[in-house]
Amino acid sequence: MPVLYEIQPAQSAHLEGSRITELPILLLNIHSQCNCRCVMCDIWKRKDGREFHAADLERHRDSIRRLGVRQIVLTGGEPLLNRELEAICTFFRDLGLHLTLLTTGLLLQKKAAIVAAGFDDIIISIDGPPEIHDRIRNVSGAFRVIQKGILAVRALRPEMPISCRTTVQKLNYAHLRATVSAARSLGLNSISFLAADVSSAAFNREEPWALERQEEVALSRAELMKLEDEIELLIETYQEDIKSGFVTESQAKLRRIANRFRERIDGSPTKAPICNAPWVSAVMEVDGSVRPCFFHPSVGNAHQLPLEEAINTDAALSFRSRLKVASNPTCQRCVCSLNYAR
Repeated sequence: MPVLYEIQPAQSAHLEGSRITELPILLLNIHSQCNCRCVMCDIWKRKDGREFHAADLERHRDSIRRLGVRQIVLTGGEPLLNRELEAICTFFRDLGLHLTLLTTGLLLQKKAAIVAAGFDDIIISIDGPPEIHDRIRNVSGAFRVIQKGILAVRALRPEMPISCRTTVQKLNYAHLRATVSAARSLGLNSISFLAADVSSAAFNREEPWALERQEEVALSRAELMKLEDEIELLIETYQEDIKSGFVTESQAKLRRIANRFRERIDGSPTKAPICNAPWVSAVMEVDGSVRPCFFHPSVGNAHQLPLEEAINTDAALSFRSRLKVASNPTCQRCVCSLNYAR
């Protein structure tokens, strides 16, 4: 693999301090395509249908053990499109790891037996009550299909924790309370919210969106004011659900969603979230590319190297040694975060 940074001998000891010897969380993108056509994402525009193969995991078995990986998150694209899903689940189950499915939910009913047997928990993307969700996903009847899938999984494994995540944007900002109600109607264990990402090159964007494309998803000033009102009504109406953790964000974090849109509108200084993702997790893409998180560039390739080496290339060590989350422009604009307590 080519070295992306020339490392001088005097720097070596400093860079070695950025070596990862423990990686609690690994996110694995196992299919490049998606079965939704969401307005806030470009993944579905991919022409190729690449998928991760179970055999490709064998080179990483020893690395996963030595790194003390605890949780695997299967994502995509849509992970349930992967034809080797059962074998991939079996590989990680044999290692005794906690396995999380991050999914659109459209194939849950069809794959219910594999999901119920292979995963420890499920996170489904839900964008609002039925009509709003279907409009955002551009899939007619999607909400109802998800409901059937949840019932199918729960019929096989009633105790399976199933939660949802909602991306707040132009088409659903006024329906947050209705979205909580929709999550209740699906029998979910919890719901979380985050602001739509409109500024990064993640999610199959060859480059950050042009202003016109951003405005299809981001809020206007008038819409922002309505969002702020909606968040306050959500806090007032669902106080007990926030206290119990059914709504996973605190009041402060819910208000921070509106702040992300305000920063864009006002051009005010952006504040990075508290996050240690690049030091405690990694994202492995279908093509083997390894990223510190979804938003930063690749620092290695796990099809060429074992995971332990792919996360500790010269490029990776240099990246982590220089990264200051509070002042990094990508981190400052980030809409999510991981603050993992070891």
